[in-house]
Amino acid sequence: TRKILLMLFPEKQSLYILLIALFTVTVGFVVMKYKKVQAADEQVIYPLLPRKGNANNSEWKFANDNFKKLAAKMEAKPEDHKPAIAMVNTYILEGRASGNVAYYDKAAMSLVEKILKQDSLNYEGICLKALIELSQHHFADGLVTAKKAVQLNANSAFAYGLLVDANIEMGHYVDAVDAADKMVTARPDLRSYSRISYLREIHGDLPGAIDAMKLAVAAGVPGEESTEWCRSQLGRLYENTGQKDSALLQYRLTNATRPDYPGAMAGMARIAAFDLQSDSAIFYLENASKVSNDLGIKQGLAAAYLKSDPKKAGKIMNEVINEMTQLSKQAVEDPTIGHYSDRELAYAWLMNNNTKKALEHALAEYNRRPLNIDVNETVAWVYYKANEPEKAIPYLEKAMVTKSRNPTLLCIAGLVFYKTGDRARGRLFLEAGLANNPVLPQEILQESKKALQELTTNNY
Repeated sequence: TRKILLMLFPEKQSLYILLIALFTVTVGFVVMKYKKVQAADEQVIYPLLPRKGNANNSEWKFANDNFKKLAAKMEAKPEDHKPAIAMVNTYILEGRASGNVAYYDKAAMSLVEKILKQDSLNYEGICLKALIELSQHHFADGLVTAKKAVQLNANSAFAYGLLVDANIEMGHYVDAVDAADKMVTARPDLRSYSRISYLREIHGDLPGAIDAMKLAVAAGVPGEESTEWCRSQLGRLYENTGQKDSALLQYRLTNATRPDYPGAMAGMARIAAFDLQSDSAIFYLENASKVSNDLGIKQGLAAAYLKSDPKKAGKIMNEVINEMTQLSKQAVEDPTIGHYSDRELAYAWLMNNNTKKALEHALAEYNRRPLNIDVNETVAWVYYKANEPEKAIPYLEKAMVTKSRNPTLLCIAGLVFYKTGDRARGRLFLEAGLANNPVLPQEILQESKKALQELTTNNY
């Protein structure tokens, strides 16, 4: 191209040479700057952030003291990877406890990449990389890394747990069941029982899921984040089966051992909203937001404010959308940081009554993992809300491939079939979804009850 230009415009030869030289220098400068920033980033030891509210307790102080000791060991013996591995685990646990997941995932990944740069077959480093990738919703990458971990250690329950999670998120449910079987055989504990519970749940065995999650809770230490996460999941299972009092008991037990734990507060808020007690729902979510930066809590808070204070709800939701969008942008620009949040953004835009943006994000998530049942449910719901229920049906059929009995999914199916004129099928799914009076979002609950009443009245 340069020769042709010079032939056509010989008098501008000097200008072209100057521009090419300038371009070369600029590219070289950018590359040097990137390498310099990258090298500097590798030397960074991200500090632990103070937790919000009463979450800034003895647990955090213990973690911070341990962080300082590990940082000193890393500085004294940079060739020793054990303190660095322990530091990565500290970051991951602190991210779960505080809700500052994006910050701590970045901190953890920068350290893991440094370890693997020096030792590409470091088993613990590979496991932790997979764990971080899954946390960042980089599920395809997480699956590849988890498979590598299993290849290095075929007897590790932890590695199989990563493989379970990655396969579930990618919609490879047969492979997930196989990995879970190997995991629980290697080590029956909280981690394996909780995964067995989820697999039973998505395959329609809710009583079996409850039994397995009870085992997970019993295997944990009361008050620890992992135990109370499992107890919150047990509460959610009770919600889905209409056992509201049992769900509340689990959330109160969690609150007694780990006050204002976001998972328990969100559960109590869901039940309060279901009982039309919006003030109580707001109270629980406000308490949770005082101790955690979890965006799901903020999104729930916006929903709770929607009727009583639409302006405040809109403000909170815009903050959530902006932060999620920024994290997704970072994930596109650099695969080692940021979080894909398109499924969450789809629901956020629906709350803002923007079905076009909601569909854009729902389909973006679908394109990443077209076999995942939750993603297909999201796309189906967005099409329903966009008044295009016919387009929802193919996604709905994929969402039901595991024969899930999740009441939300059953009600969405019933509403879609009702709108498309398949009244008998619509009634069947709506009756199944509303059976046992499960705790459902008011929007889905009211639409489902209204549709079922019309179908029953007209004897479909």
